[in-house]
Amino acid sequence: MGEIKDAMKAKDEAALRGLRAIKAEIIKAKTEPGAGGSISAEAELKMLQKMVKQRKDALEIYQQQNRADLAKKEQEEITLIEKFLPKQMDEAELKNALSRIIAETGASSSADMGKVMSVATKQLAGKADGKAISTAVKELLSR
Repeated sequence: MGEIKDAMKAKDEAALRGLRAIKAEIIKAKTEPGAGGSISAEAELKMLQKMVKQRKDALEIYQQQNRADLAKKEQEEITLIEKFLPKQMDEAELKNALSRIIAETGASSSADMGKVMSVATKQLAGKADGKAISTAVKELLSR
């Protein structure tokens, strides 16, 4: 990771903290039993998404507790980790993709949500947050 070296030279504490967290998670994943010393791109993507979700949850808690100092650190790490994720779909793109999936699956009511979510989470992996997908599916199926 040349980025760690660059962050050290620039004395960018926020970037260094985030990059080290990513590196630690990758090493942890590679050394888990059955990993064989490597990690797939898909597993790495899921790991990064999980890291962002954890930080967003912490950010929300810090904001509720009026801990701006800690909230700022979480936001800095979120911004850094998101640089390594694919571009996220905006709301319009997400709804278009979900409308297409709903048509493909033949879903017509909220009872079909599980079927739509199953297909959507696979097709949109890394491009949209699961919570955003779920909210949009509920909205589209309730029409």
